[in-house]
Amino acid sequence: MPQARELPGFYYDPEKRRYFPIKGPIPGSSSKVKTPILKSPQTPSNQLQERSESCCRKASKLLQARELDGNHVTSHHCKRNFTEEFRKIQASQPVVWKYKGTNRIGISALEHLHVDVQTPEGQCETDVLLTGSVNGSLSFSDVGRVGHYLDGGVTGVKWMPDCVKNYAKGKTVEHNEVPGPLFRPNGASLHISSRISCIRLGPKCSSLAVNDGPVVGNALFTTLGSETSGGSVYTLGLVEPLDLGFGILNTWSRLEEIASFKCTLWTAEYDYNRHRAIIGTNRGGASVDLETGMTSWFLHCRSDVFAQQIVNSGNVVLCGLRNGAIVNVDFREKRERLSSRLITHRIPYTSSEKNAGGSNKEWFKLTGAIYPSQTIRMPSSISCLVSLQFDDQYFLASSMDGSMRLYDRRLLQRGAVQSYVGHMNSHTHIQLGVDPAERFVMSGGEDCYLRLWSIKSGELLFEDKFSDSVLSTVCYQTCTSSFKAEVENQYKRGSSLGAWLGSQEGLYYMHWL
Repeated sequence: MPQARELPGFYYDPEKRRYFPIKGPIPGSSSKVKTPILKSPQTPSNQLQERSESCCRKASKLLQARELDGNHVTSHHCKRNFTEEFRKIQASQPVVWKYKGTNRIGISALEHLHVDVQTPEGQCETDVLLTGSVNGSLSFSDVGRVGHYLDGGVTGVKWMPDCVKNYAKGKTVEHNEVPGPLFRPNGASLHISSRISCIRLGPKCSSLAVNDGPVVGNALFTTLGSETSGGSVYTLGLVEPLDLGFGILNTWSRLEEIASFKCTLWTAEYDYNRHRAIIGTNRGGASVDLETGMTSWFLHCRSDVFAQQIVNSGNVVLCGLRNGAIVNVDFREKRERLSSRLITHRIPYTSSEKNAGGSNKEWFKLTGAIYPSQTIRMPSSISCLVSLQFDDQYFLASSMDGSMRLYDRRLLQRGAVQSYVGHMNSHTHIQLGVDPAERFVMSGGEDCYLRLWSIKSGELLFEDKFSDSVLSTVCYQTCTSSFKAEVENQYKRGSSLGAWLGSQEGLYYMHWL
């Protein structure tokens, strides 16, 4: 009787004279049966440890890949820059500090300054936080030089940083660079009529350069307005050394109200080229001469201007409206425009917008020197606009439905260049924060999480909740102002990148090693 031929995956039954499939492990494979591993519920501390260990494994693999492949490493069948990938890992491992006692400030605007100050021991350089609050107070707080004031008998409030989250693997609080304490001398706060809606820093004075760079010439800020009065535009001179001690009245004497309005002032930008304030209101956009106070309206519309951003060329301002439109407006004053009326444009609604609003209107009106072909729409009210410095054609935009996008002004009709997923918003003005090197963008959310994305790739690099209120304001430090704790209450300048975060709950500082 002829022998049955062997077939891979089958066996021959001589009695039944037929082949049957082998129901079992394929010959040559492992005979061990893999049992599912049941994971125990993770606590926040376990999640933090797992994230840190994952980042360390990524960094280790990245270093190994660089040793094998050079500066470019291969990932998912494509080559990436080693430095860029390593910085992403660093961005995902910040250290977060909260300043105890700041929970009643109610921060609505925030800027970091490097200025000269007058102390009882003489003139010196220091870092200062200029904060505006929802109750209308404008305040200075000195960073890290508490002893210079206390020794001279000046009293005030001192806030110490407390580490609330440490995502850096292998770094303890004692070894981390620690932000200096904040000290607000008595009298360093001034109450104004209504909520501080915006703070912008003026051009820097290179002739008064200090070790860390030129000092800021002055500051521009606006008030929102109230039920009984409109908002106002103010300036505060910062060229001369600030006196935050017994001579605090000399500092506040430099405060000047430039113009007041019978409308709401939502936002403002500083026009460096012409020494003007560009304001966004519930009536449109206007230009205010900071020397004379004269106002010139360059945009009239029935939709509030919630956000603005001057393009680096200095001729065009992006205006983000309540109805979700982003318009490009030429805000330069032209002689022929002074004797003629602004041109009225019709901007068509999309079909989805008409259906959502329940309106039969086909268009809305804008009056001004706008570029209709460069008008785009986002799904909801514009929350923030940020123009990138490396190329003034690119800008970031966020809307109140949680959309975040990167646009190229040369390709607006083709849609967004990049989108950023995960942002949570529905009705809140939330500021976007872009680091000085313009690699990352961060934002708080209505779920009280803070998120950070890669601008270039759109990758979400970090998200976590360490605040019980929305982190709505953010500013990066303008110089190296972090400190390293060597012994108790002793601080030394460091070189880490840091950002200040403000909310109704208080003030936070986040830095990366």
